[in-house]
Amino acid sequence: MGLDRRLFLSSAVTGALAAPALARAAAPRRFTVILDWFVNPDHAPLFAAQYCGAYEQAGLEVKLVAPTDPDLPPRLVAAGKADAALTYQTQLYLLVDQGLPVRRTGTLIDKPLNTLTALKRSGISRLTDLKGRKVGYSVAGVEPVIIGAMLRHVGMSLKDIQLVNVNFELVSALRSNEVDAVIGTYRTYEDIQLAQDGLDPVIFLPEDYGVPPSDELILLSNANDLKAPALPAFLGALKQGVAALKADPDGMLTKFLKDHPSLNDKLDIASWHALPPYFDDDPAALNAKRYRTYRDFLFESGVIKKKLPLDDYAATIA
Repeated sequence: MGLDRRLFLSSAVTGALAAPALARAAAPRRFTVILDWFVNPDHAPLFAAQYCGAYEQAGLEVKLVAPTDPDLPPRLVAAGKADAALTYQTQLYLLVDQGLPVRRTGTLIDKPLNTLTALKRSGISRLTDLKGRKVGYSVAGVEPVIIGAMLRHVGMSLKDIQLVNVNFELVSALRSNEVDAVIGTYRTYEDIQLAQDGLDPVIFLPEDYGVPPSDELILLSNANDLKAPALPAFLGALKQGVAALKADPDGMLTKFLKDHPSLNDKLDIASWHALPPYFDDDPAALNAKRYRTYRDFLFESGVIKKKLPLDDYAATIA
């Protein structure tokens, strides 16, 4: 993937003495990115790079594709069906543990967004108030481990709560009192939504309770494509997109909403404005210590079976 393709064009005969000739012009290199889920403000720099002309300047024709299933993006990259995919650092280790030939090659959001959230009406104001309560989650494996680490930080364990799989219906599960708290809400989306609806969210940040911080949204590439020339070109264009977004968030939002009018609502606009501090200024840069620390956390928690070298999880693309 990411091959440099050339388009050969015949020159026109401009006069009787003009000799036939062939002119070569470089065609844009196609680069397909599978998003982690439907288009939303988390993806703002990817679109800003398009709006500011960074992809075109890099000689790329970038296609952003929303998957039909959030489990598909890494597997499409592993199968050679896309050049890159968005996923989460917390999931990267499980994918490699399963034998998928993928590597982290870039970072879109370099700070945690994940929260454990309850509603004020539940009477929960401290983490210890979760004792005997129902806590909803969506992602098996990692999320229960995160909750467990948070509880241990305050002298509790998973035995002190009842875990309920709410299958990504986090907000509705809270609204309906199906559960008393949920893990997996974002501080830049669902927590804003709950506040806008007057439900007074009580927010606990995992990194404040013993969970190592992680990159929220990362780019994966196939381990066999790490030297593809389009990859550094894409990351360079994405860096320009982040800068353009932070320089003119309102202008970029106008263009984004013109392309995605269904997102022209109070929540998505608020999310768009909340996100810029979370976007990585240098998507290609790798925080090696962070990746090793989170690997060790998951290994010690029993989520992954092997503690592999950093190169088996992540690569720095120059």
